[in-house]
Amino acid sequence: MSEQTKICCLGAGYVGGPTMAMIAHQCPDIDVHVVDLNPKRIAAWNSEELPVYEPGLYDVVKQARGRNLKFTTDVPGAIREANMCFISVNTPTKTFGIGAGRAANLEFVEKCARTIAEYSDSDKVVVEKSTLPVRTAESVQRILNSSSSGVKFSVLSNPEFLAEGTAVDDLLNPDRILIGGDNDVAIEKLADVYKHWVPDERIIRTNLWSSELSKLTANAFLAQRVSSINAISALCEATGADVDEVAGAIGTDSRIGPRFLKASVGFGGSCFQKDILNLVYLCEHFGLPEVAQYWEQVIVMNDYQKRRFSTRIVKKMFNTVSDKKIAIWGFAFKKDTNDTRESAAIYVCRDLLEERARITIYDPQVSLEQIRQDLEYLMAGPGGVLTEAQRELLYNNVTVTSSAKAAADGAHAIAVMTEWDEFSDQDFDSIYQSMMKPAFVFDGRNVLDAQQLSDAGFEIESIGKS
Repeated sequence: MSEQTKICCLGAGYVGGPTMAMIAHQCPDIDVHVVDLNPKRIAAWNSEELPVYEPGLYDVVKQARGRNLKFTTDVPGAIREANMCFISVNTPTKTFGIGAGRAANLEFVEKCARTIAEYSDSDKVVVEKSTLPVRTAESVQRILNSSSSGVKFSVLSNPEFLAEGTAVDDLLNPDRILIGGDNDVAIEKLADVYKHWVPDERIIRTNLWSSELSKLTANAFLAQRVSSINAISALCEATGADVDEVAGAIGTDSRIGPRFLKASVGFGGSCFQKDILNLVYLCEHFGLPEVAQYWEQVIVMNDYQKRRFSTRIVKKMFNTVSDKKIAIWGFAFKKDTNDTRESAAIYVCRDLLEERARITIYDPQVSLEQIRQDLEYLMAGPGGVLTEAQRELLYNNVTVTSSAKAAADGAHAIAVMTEWDEFSDQDFDSIYQSMMKPAFVFDGRNVLDAQQLSDAGFEIESIGKS
């Protein structure tokens, strides 16, 4: 009789929490312990208000929590009980030393490997769930093998392919499950977990290095499509073409397809920029400068798109936004999530504040604390210290409101930064009456009915439309 699988996941963040909740939900015979050193985060996972907002996630957690799903800070105990350990910690871009601004910071991954080695008293399968550079598994294996306990470890790569806002459905109905490794027994042990609900034909087995590189490549290709259509949006505005019509036309080509061809103010999130920068660094490290420059251009175009949007606001509003109130609708990087990492809204707000605008922000899921934290971090820059003038701007010129309508009251303009469904369902006649005239709308997501807004009296500016 085979040993019963018991799982420990190190890291209770955006990936670890939802992924382990789904495994526990679909595999009631498997005990799943999610551990984290942050007691506040663990307390939130054990509460009615989860630290991660995803449609449907609370129901999944609630059904498994207390049955076979446990959130705890007892890292040593969870490791000892488990025979399969997932590493699901953050791998941010380095801000210091060699590779600063590009390479992934693997500090937390290495600490996890050392912690697993320290507290393990039985053989374990160690699964990389974090997004990692190619060949990281080799380093993890060496650290684990340095343990003097005699415990044997098998390292697998099992990258996540979740899109925030649809993570629950992505976990329930994945396009593929990718498992990389060189130990067939360990690979099948992990595959057996997923086979509780995923057809075997969707489970792809590769070597370790192919699995690690596939994650970076997938995000690079998706981001490339976004930057490509955003580049075309600039040309559309200059020529009178309509970017939505262009995207629709090329999207009917079966070789291209319609996905990820929605022009916007730019992509954000925890993955795209971080993973492309990591890919650029790897290419440079392995002596492939032309390849590195190719992928770096995806980031360059994304930064250009955000700057272009900010500049367009200033130019259209008579070349000054100083002391003008601008309503920011949305702060999360996309709808149906509370994640603000690399959100275009942060950069646009920074640019407007530097022009001395007064900004009023509304997002249905992002807190005032998170908004201030993000703006402080970006405005402080590499030194990490705000000047007195910057601090005054943040606290005198930034307001957070409880509704889109409240944000727009008395404003000179509205800037739509996140495609929340509620933004297209507003009483725009009433909003127009409450605003300063001329009343501008800058639709950074192309989610509003431009003709309806124009009829109501607004001056509407959309991405990729002249």
